[in-house]
Amino acid sequence: MAVISGGTRAVLIAAASLSAAACMSYPSEPRYSTHAAPAPAPDRGAYPPAGGQQSTYPGGAQTQPGRPAPYESPPPATAPIGQVDGGALPPPVSVTPSQPAYQPPAYQPPASSAPVRPGAAYVIQPGDTISGVGRRFQTPVQTLIDLNGLGPRGAITSGQRIILPEAAVDTGRDPYATGASPVGVLVPDDGAVPPPPPPPSGNAALPVQTRPTPVAQAGTDATGQPNLLWPVRGDIVRRFGPVGMGERNNGINIGASAGAAVGASAPGRVAYVGSDLVGQGLTVLIVHANGWRTVYGHLGSATVKDGDDVRAGQQIGTVGLTAGDGRPSIHFETRQMRGDDPVAVDPLTVLPR
Repeated sequence: MAVISGGTRAVLIAAASLSAAACMSYPSEPRYSTHAAPAPAPDRGAYPPAGGQQSTYPGGAQTQPGRPAPYESPPPATAPIGQVDGGALPPPVSVTPSQPAYQPPAYQPPASSAPVRPGAAYVIQPGDTISGVGRRFQTPVQTLIDLNGLGPRGAITSGQRIILPEAAVDTGRDPYATGASPVGVLVPDDGAVPPPPPPPSGNAALPVQTRPTPVAQAGTDATGQPNLLWPVRGDIVRRFGPVGMGERNNGINIGASAGAAVGASAPGRVAYVGSDLVGQGLTVLIVHANGWRTVYGHLGSATVKDGDDVRAGQQIGTVGLTAGDGRPSIHFETRQMRGDDPVAVDPLTVLPR
């Protein structure tokens, strides 16, 4: 057995004392939790108490034993209601307009037109048209159609008697109404058919050239078409057919010297001389055999009158300035009667080359 010395014993006793002191100061349990922390307690204002006890929540819902109540949102807040200080809107200001407000006119039923009383009868001539008769006797075409039962097309035939209204006035021959004036129709100037109106201002007669117009005899070919002559020699400044903007040229425009002589293209009878045709200026119309007609527009002067018989090449007028071609010129048309319609034919197809 080992013998412990005194010094060693003293050291062992001191170590044991320190160990006992340390055991006396160490806690009996840890100062921190050694287990997982429990879940936080539910909000008692939004969930039922533990144990499934019944509880009333906003909105009146109750829990079922052992089951949590479903979530319900709280009722919406109510806006405060109070007195609003203020005053009433000012009354509207009455403004008197300087002029009364526009009021649409009240509907007025159309006045019944007085019945048209029939008058004298006009005999249709070859080449006449219903519009020409209406223009000559100052009568609407529809009135002529109604008085004579002509139907919607207003078709007429040569030799047919057309009843005119009692108030008709014969203004003189029209290019498409060349018959004699009926007895009983009012004619101005004490029964005399009025002469053609003078040329409008700016279309005064121009001096006639002293160079004589060649006279030639012109007959007809096997088809009855007249052998036409050029009314004047010059440049073609406008051709036959459409010219744009929905317009159409029913003939050709021939440029020549101002005052140059214009001759008849074929033998025939002058049916019209005047300036009444819109857009034609001073015009001469000649009726030829087999339903052919020639028209000479925008003349500077006319040297024939209604009813004159002319030879082919005979001078009928002079070149004028009103055609709007930027230079002196005439407008020349050739027409052929097809039924009751004078159909325009391109003059370049019937004039000599």
